[in-house]
Amino acid sequence: MIQQKKYFYNLEQFLSSQLQSFQELNIYLKNLSNPNIQQGVQSLVSGLEKCTNLSNLLLDLYGNQIGTLNLGCGLAKCTNLSNLTLNLKYNQIGDQGASGLGYSLGNCNNLSNLTLDLSNNQICVDGASGLGFGLGQCISLSNLTLDLSYNQIGAIGASGLASGLGQCINLSYLTLHFYGNQIGDIGVIGLASGLEKCFNLSNLTLHLYNNQIGAIGASGLGSGLQRCTNLQNLALNLEENQIGNQGVQGLGYCLEKCSNLSKLTLNLQKSHTNGEGLCELGSSLGKCTNLSNLTLYFNCYQIGNKGILGLGQGLVQCANLLNLRLYLNYISSKSKQLKVMLIKSKRLVIYKIIA
Repeated sequence: MIQQKKYFYNLEQFLSSQLQSFQELNIYLKNLSNPNIQQGVQSLVSGLEKCTNLSNLLLDLYGNQIGTLNLGCGLAKCTNLSNLTLNLKYNQIGDQGASGLGYSLGNCNNLSNLTLDLSNNQICVDGASGLGFGLGQCISLSNLTLDLSYNQIGAIGASGLASGLGQCINLSYLTLHFYGNQIGDIGVIGLASGLEKCFNLSNLTLHLYNNQIGAIGASGLGSGLQRCTNLQNLALNLEENQIGNQGVQGLGYCLEKCSNLSKLTLNLQKSHTNGEGLCELGSSLGKCTNLSNLTLYFNCYQIGNKGILGLGQGLVQCANLLNLRLYLNYISSKSKQLKVMLIKSKRLVIYKIIA
């Protein structure tokens, strides 16, 4: 008898259940080390291999320290698996574990939705590249959320990962978390180069907080994004980088060429940008003819009154802008004047200036 959905919080209970009967499983295991971690992972893999009717799986192994042991081989045997959420945060899987997991996932031919948390796992260049190669074999993948925050993938790792993702021809929704990986200008340009090959990409979220990205990298990122011709929704977190005015200008120039872009969220806090950069950004955003929803984060004390007014002058040119949210993190004497400018744009349905 097929069971629709089941929750397990204990490995022994999972293994003693009717494994072939499950279509949807939610497994939360906090302790796989009884009697030892190797035996625990092997038992879990053996159990997953028997779940032949499984289509939806949530597997949470947060903080189990499984190391390089590969549980992906069990997932590869689940031939009907289409939706997978896998939390391996704080497991020390390293390069070998990441590459092995990628290889196994590449054999999941029906996988269409994947959420993968590999943050804080000592993954470097080889692991990121190997993971990307494996994911590139997931021919049915359309929705991917991948968290590689606080690893050490660097520029080459980011480029290698993106090269693999560029093979995912059906990918339309993509979220990448790269906090604190120091990918730099070369890495973000390599990332953009791979993503521009995802021809069906319509929704993209990139969290690039604290990655040593400068002006060249920001401009290169924009250059790649403008080639994603189907891109409609874009969220970019570039906080704690060094992109400066030149980088903001280059990024803005490319965004104005994203002709289908309707929703944009852009975080430029602590990005070494002042009023000149924001004026240029406002001018570019004013040329985004289909933009209807805009959220901006920046530090008002960095950009000054000139930048705020320059931004406003650009935004009032957005012919289809309906929803605007500005997060200033500082109260400026020109904030009220900016609000007056925006009120005059009678198209706006929602606008908020949050200091």
